[in-house]
Amino acid sequence: MLSLVFLPGFLQSVAPLLDHYGYGAVALLLVLEDFGIPVPGETTLIAAAIYAGTGRLNVVLLLVIAVLAAVIGDNIGFAIGHYGGEALIHRYGRYLFLNKRRFNSARDFFNRHGGVIVVFARFFEGLRQLNGIIAGTSDMRWQLFLVYNVIGAALWAGTWITFGYVAGNHIATIYHTVTRYEQYALVLLIVVAAVLLIRMIRHRRR
Repeated sequence: MLSLVFLPGFLQSVAPLLDHYGYGAVALLLVLEDFGIPVPGETTLIAAAIYAGTGRLNVVLLLVIAVLAAVIGDNIGFAIGHYGGEALIHRYGRYLFLNKRRFNSARDFFNRHGGVIVVFARFFEGLRQLNGIIAGTSDMRWQLFLVYNVIGAALWAGTWITFGYVAGNHIATIYHTVTRYEQYALVLLIVVAAVLLIRMIRHRRR
């Protein structure tokens, strides 16, 4: 079945899913992506926004489904982290160059700045998929995580749906520009985290 909507470049692969399953494809893939499974969740969301711009999907319903799916996926990740994530990380973290000391340092940083991280992690590839799991291994209360998670999901889904809905076929250029600067922002975030950790270690030694 050929798609009735032209999707630029990197979005064409998800057209069959949207043509056959519509909102269901968006919901399922966002849930799966947000607790660590490598599926094209964000790509599907952007493509669905273009569909909404052509009238194939309802943009308001798409936003509601996207936010709910993202929140559900991250909460599944939170549960995984809370009930077994730390043990799994200690067991398999060495394959990711994440030993126990580094994990504990990262968790301490998350405990101090967790709210901001939960809100904005969705905009970064990798952090989006692991956000809930890391939060679940920290001391963050689930109720607090849920609040920040809903805020982050609404900002993230609203941003990309608006871009896709308004920009249409120009979304490819916009997306590649944003993701290029996203990498710089991620490097800056890592540098800031490293500086804060060094200051914290020095303070404890004193």
